[in-house]
Amino acid sequence: MSNTLFYLAVVVMLAVAAVLFAGIRNFFKGGSGNFSNSMMRLRILLQLVAVVVLIAALWFSGR
Repeated sequence: MSNTLFYLAVVVMLAVAAVLFAGIRNFFKGGSGNFSNSMMRLRILLQLVAVVVLIAALWFSGR
C-alpha cells in the first residue's frame, strides 16, 4: 500500500512542478493575469493533495 502511495506522491509532486513552471512561463511571457491566477490556485490545490498523500504514505509505512 505504501509503495502505491509513494508513486502517487511522486506523480502529484511532478504535477505541482509542471503547474509551477507553466505559471512562471506565463509570467515571463507577459501572459494573461487570469491564467496566472488559475495556475496559482491549481498549484495550491495540488500541493494540498501532495501533502495529504505524503502523510498517508508515512502513516501506512509506520504500521
